[in-house]
Amino acid sequence: MRVCVLSSGSKGNTTYIETSTTRILIDIGNSAKYVKEKLEDLNIDPSSLDAILITHTHVDHVKGLKVFEKKFNIPVYITEIMLTSLDYLDNYRFISDEFEIKDIHIQAIKTSHDTADSRGYIVSNSGKSVVYITDTGYINSKYFAALSDRNMYIMESNHDVEMLSNGNYPFNLRQRILSDKGHLSNYDSAKYLSSFIGDNTKYILLAHLSEENNTKELAYETLISRLNGENKRVDNIIIAEQDKKTELIEV
Repeated sequence: MRVCVLSSGSKGNTTYIETSTTRILIDIGNSAKYVKEKLEDLNIDPSSLDAILITHTHVDHVKGLKVFEKKFNIPVYITEIMLTSLDYLDNYRFISDEFEIKDIHIQAIKTSHDTADSRGYIVSNSGKSVVYITDTGYINSKYFAALSDRNMYIMESNHDVEMLSNGNYPFNLRQRILSDKGHLSNYDSAKYLSSFIGDNTKYILLAHLSEENNTKELAYETLISRLNGENKRVDNIIIAEQDKKTELIEV
Protein backbone atom coordinates (compact mmCIF):
# COMPACT_ATOMS: atom_id res chain seq x y z
CA MET A 1 0.00 0.00 0.00
CA ARG A 2 1.21 3.50 -0.86
CA VAL A 3 0.03 6.82 0.54
CA CYS A 4 0.37 10.47 -0.47
CA VAL A 5 -1.19 13.39 1.39
CA LEU A 6 -1.99 15.78 -1.47
CA SER A 7 -2.85 18.66 0.86
CA SER A 8 -3.59 19.12 4.56
CA GLY A 9 -4.59 22.18 6.54
CA SER A 10 -7.40 24.55 7.38
CA LYS A 11 -8.01 25.38 3.69
CA GLY A 12 -8.19 21.89 2.21
CA ASN A 13 -7.52 18.21 2.93
CA THR A 14 -7.06 15.41 0.38
CA THR A 15 -5.21 12.09 0.73
CA TYR A 16 -4.49 9.43 -1.90
CA ILE A 17 -4.05 5.72 -1.10
CA GLU A 18 -3.33 2.90 -3.54
CA THR A 19 -2.68 -0.82 -3.64
CA SER A 20 -1.67 -2.88 -6.66
CA THR A 21 -5.30 -2.93 -7.82
CA THR A 22 -7.18 -0.16 -5.99
CA ARG A 23 -6.98 3.64 -5.84
CA ILE A 24 -8.92 5.81 -3.41
CA LEU A 25 -9.06 9.34 -2.04
CA ILE A 26 -9.94 10.27 1.50
CA ASP A 27 -11.71 13.62 1.24
CA ILE A 28 -11.39 16.11 -1.59
CA GLY A 29 -11.14 19.41 0.20
CA ASN A 30 -9.11 21.16 -2.48
CA SER A 31 -10.34 22.29 -5.87
CA ALA A 32 -10.96 19.56 -8.44
CA LYS A 33 -8.28 21.19 -10.60
CA TYR A 34 -5.70 20.99 -7.80
CA VAL A 35 -6.48 17.34 -7.04
CA LYS A 36 -6.37 16.39 -10.72
CA GLU A 37 -2.97 18.07 -11.13
CA LYS A 38 -1.49 16.45 -8.02
CA LEU A 39 -2.72 13.01 -9.08
CA GLU A 40 -1.25 13.51 -12.53
CA ASP A 41 2.04 14.48 -10.87
CA LEU A 42 1.95 10.93 -9.49
CA ASN A 43 1.11 9.56 -12.96
CA ILE A 44 -2.39 8.73 -11.76
CA ASP A 45 -5.32 9.17 -14.14
CA PRO A 46 -8.12 10.64 -11.97
CA SER A 47 -10.70 8.57 -13.84
CA SER A 48 -8.95 5.40 -12.62
CA LEU A 49 -9.92 6.05 -8.99
CA ASP A 50 -12.16 3.43 -7.40
CA ALA A 51 -13.62 5.52 -4.57
CA ILE A 52 -13.67 8.76 -2.62
CA LEU A 53 -14.20 8.37 1.14
CA ILE A 54 -15.61 11.41 2.93
CA THR A 55 -14.85 12.08 6.60
CA HIS A 56 -17.41 14.90 6.98
CA THR A 57 -18.99 17.65 4.95
CA HIS A 58 -17.13 20.80 6.03
CA VAL A 59 -15.88 22.70 3.00
CA ASP A 60 -12.18 22.02 3.65
CA HIS A 61 -12.97 18.32 3.12
CA VAL A 62 -15.44 18.45 0.21
CA LYS A 63 -14.59 21.65 -1.70
CA GLY A 64 -13.74 19.86 -4.96
CA LEU A 65 -16.17 16.96 -4.60
CA LYS A 66 -19.07 18.20 -6.73
CA VAL A 67 -16.96 19.07 -9.77
CA PHE A 68 -14.70 16.02 -9.44
CA GLU A 69 -17.56 13.53 -9.07
CA LYS A 70 -19.44 14.99 -12.03
CA LYS A 71 -16.36 14.98 -14.23
CA PHE A 72 -14.96 11.54 -13.38
CA ASN A 73 -18.01 9.66 -11.98
CA ILE A 74 -16.08 8.19 -9.04
CA PRO A 75 -18.20 6.43 -6.35
CA VAL A 76 -18.38 8.53 -3.18
CA TYR A 77 -18.59 6.69 0.15
CA ILE A 78 -20.62 8.55 2.78
CA THR A 79 -23.13 8.06 5.58
CA GLU A 80 -26.85 8.69 5.15
CA ILE A 81 -26.57 11.79 7.33
CA MET A 82 -23.78 13.21 5.14
CA LEU A 83 -25.99 12.86 2.08
CA THR A 84 -28.31 15.58 3.36
CA SER A 85 -25.44 18.06 2.81
CA LEU A 86 -24.20 16.37 -0.38
CA ASP A 87 -27.50 15.98 -2.22
CA TYR A 88 -25.85 16.91 -5.52
CA LEU A 89 -24.11 13.52 -5.67
CA ASP A 90 -25.16 11.05 -8.35
CA ASN A 91 -22.76 8.19 -7.65
CA TYR A 92 -22.65 7.44 -3.92
CA ARG A 93 -22.63 4.46 -1.58
CA PHE A 94 -23.37 4.27 2.11
CA ILE A 95 -20.63 3.06 4.41
CA SER A 96 -21.01 0.58 7.25
CA ASP A 97 -18.76 0.05 10.28
CA GLU A 98 -16.56 -2.21 8.16
CA PHE A 99 -16.61 -2.61 4.39
CA GLU A 100 -14.49 -3.48 1.38
CA ILE A 101 -13.42 -1.57 -1.71
CA LYS A 102 -11.88 -4.24 -3.95
CA ASP A 103 -8.77 -5.45 -2.05
CA ILE A 104 -8.93 -2.73 0.63
CA HIS A 105 -10.63 -3.33 3.98
CA ILE A 106 -11.94 -0.23 5.74
CA GLN A 107 -13.06 0.22 9.32
CA ALA A 108 -14.95 3.43 10.04
CA ILE A 109 -14.23 5.22 13.32
CA LYS A 110 -16.88 7.59 14.70
CA THR A 111 -15.25 10.91 15.45
CA SER A 112 -16.52 13.92 17.41
CA HIS A 113 -16.76 17.17 15.46
CA ASP A 114 -19.20 20.06 15.13
CA THR A 115 -20.97 18.60 12.16
CA ALA A 116 -23.95 16.28 11.79
CA ASP A 117 -21.76 13.23 11.23
CA SER A 118 -18.02 12.54 10.96
CA ARG A 119 -15.73 9.56 10.53
CA GLY A 120 -12.10 8.52 10.62
CA TYR A 121 -10.87 5.44 8.80
CA ILE A 122 -8.52 2.48 9.24
CA VAL A 123 -7.49 1.37 5.75
CA SER A 124 -5.93 -2.11 5.48
CA ASN A 125 -4.48 -4.30 2.74
CA SER A 126 -2.27 -7.40 2.83
CA GLY A 127 -1.37 -7.06 6.49
CA LYS A 128 -0.57 -3.33 6.27
CA SER A 129 -2.74 -0.54 7.67
CA VAL A 130 -3.14 3.23 7.74
CA VAL A 131 -5.08 5.21 10.33
CA TYR A 132 -6.65 8.49 9.15
CA ILE A 133 -8.16 10.69 11.87
CA THR A 134 -8.66 14.45 11.67
CA ASP A 135 -11.32 16.91 12.85
CA THR A 136 -12.23 15.45 16.21
CA GLY A 137 -12.26 16.78 19.73
CA TYR A 138 -11.36 13.40 21.19
CA ILE A 139 -11.06 9.71 20.28
CA ASN A 140 -13.44 7.29 21.96
CA SER A 141 -11.63 4.67 24.06
CA LYS A 142 -13.72 1.90 22.52
CA TYR A 143 -11.57 2.25 19.39
CA PHE A 144 -8.18 2.17 21.13
CA ALA A 145 -7.55 -1.54 20.53
CA ALA A 146 -8.40 -1.24 16.83
CA LEU A 147 -6.14 1.83 16.49
CA SER A 148 -3.12 0.24 18.17
CA ASP A 149 0.14 -0.74 16.43
CA ARG A 150 -0.76 0.32 12.90
CA ASN A 151 1.88 0.92 10.24
CA MET A 152 1.04 4.57 9.53
CA TYR A 153 -0.91 7.25 11.36
CA ILE A 154 -2.24 10.34 9.62
CA MET A 155 -3.38 12.21 12.68
CA GLU A 156 -4.63 15.71 13.29
CA SER A 157 -2.32 18.00 15.27
CA ASN A 158 -4.37 21.12 14.75
CA HIS A 159 -3.30 23.75 17.24
CA ASP A 160 -1.03 24.77 20.05
CA VAL A 161 -3.30 25.58 23.01
CA GLU A 162 -1.25 28.59 24.12
CA MET A 163 -1.14 30.07 20.62
CA LEU A 164 -4.89 29.58 20.24
CA SER A 165 -5.67 31.04 23.66
CA ASN A 166 -3.53 34.12 23.04
CA GLY A 167 -4.43 34.57 19.38
CA ASN A 168 -6.92 36.67 17.47
CA TYR A 169 -9.77 34.17 17.20
CA PRO A 170 -13.07 35.26 18.82
CA PHE A 171 -13.81 33.64 22.19
CA ASN A 172 -16.64 31.47 20.84
CA LEU A 173 -14.43 30.10 18.06
CA ARG A 174 -11.62 29.33 20.50
CA GLN A 175 -14.06 27.49 22.72
CA ARG A 176 -15.39 25.49 19.77
CA ILE A 177 -11.91 24.39 18.71
CA LEU A 178 -11.00 23.39 22.27
CA SER A 179 -14.24 21.49 22.87
CA ASP A 180 -15.01 17.79 22.56
CA LYS A 181 -16.47 18.60 19.12
CA GLY A 182 -13.48 20.62 17.95
CA HIS A 183 -9.94 19.68 16.98
CA LEU A 184 -7.06 17.77 18.54
CA SER A 185 -4.32 19.99 19.94
CA ASN A 186 -0.64 19.14 19.56
CA TYR A 187 -0.72 17.86 23.14
CA ASP A 188 -3.75 15.61 22.60
CA SER A 189 -2.48 14.32 19.29
CA ALA A 190 0.87 13.41 20.86
CA LYS A 191 -0.90 11.78 23.80
CA TYR A 192 -2.99 9.54 21.56
CA LEU A 193 -0.16 8.71 19.18
CA SER A 194 2.23 7.76 21.97
CA SER A 195 -0.34 5.29 23.27
CA PHE A 196 -1.24 3.86 19.85
CA ILE A 197 2.12 3.30 18.18
CA GLY A 198 3.84 -0.08 18.34
CA ASP A 199 6.63 -2.13 16.85
CA ASN A 200 4.90 -2.14 13.45
CA THR A 201 4.56 1.65 13.28
CA LYS A 202 6.88 3.14 10.65
CA TYR A 203 5.29 6.52 9.85
CA ILE A 204 3.46 9.34 11.58
CA LEU A 205 2.07 12.17 9.46
CA LEU A 206 0.86 15.13 11.48
CA ALA A 207 -2.06 16.68 9.62
CA HIS A 208 -4.53 19.56 9.54
CA LEU A 209 -2.22 22.09 11.20
CA SER A 210 -3.79 25.49 11.78
CA GLU A 211 -2.09 28.29 9.89
CA GLU A 212 -2.77 30.81 12.64
CA ASN A 213 -2.58 28.73 15.83
CA ASN A 214 0.27 26.30 15.20
CA THR A 215 3.66 25.84 13.60
CA LYS A 216 5.33 22.80 12.12
CA GLU A 217 8.07 23.12 14.74
CA LEU A 218 5.66 23.15 17.68
CA ALA A 219 3.68 20.17 16.39
CA TYR A 220 6.87 18.17 15.81
CA GLU A 221 8.50 19.12 19.10
CA THR A 222 5.37 18.31 21.11
CA LEU A 223 5.21 14.83 19.62
CA ILE A 224 8.93 14.14 19.98
CA SER A 225 8.90 15.29 23.61
CA ARG A 226 6.01 12.97 24.41
CA LEU A 227 7.60 10.00 22.63
CA ASN A 228 10.96 10.59 24.33
CA GLY A 229 9.26 10.87 27.71
CA GLU A 230 7.71 7.43 27.18
CA ASN A 231 10.88 5.98 25.67
CA LYS A 232 9.21 5.40 22.32
CA ARG A 233 10.41 6.09 18.81
CA VAL A 234 9.07 6.30 15.26
CA ASP A 235 11.71 6.67 12.57
CA ASN A 236 9.63 8.70 10.11
CA ILE A 237 7.66 11.73 11.31
CA ILE A 238 6.32 13.98 8.54
CA ILE A 239 4.40 17.24 8.78
CA ALA A 240 1.73 17.37 6.08
CA GLU A 241 1.36 20.82 4.52
CA GLN A 242 -1.27 22.95 2.85
CA ASP A 243 -1.11 22.96 -0.97
CA LYS A 244 1.97 20.73 -1.05
CA LYS A 245 1.89 16.99 -1.43
CA THR A 246 4.09 14.55 0.46
CA GLU A 247 6.11 11.87 -1.25
CA LEU A 248 4.30 8.68 -2.25
CA ILE A 249 5.09 6.60 0.83
CA GLU A 250 5.29 2.82 0.83
CA VAL A 251 3.59 1.41 3.92
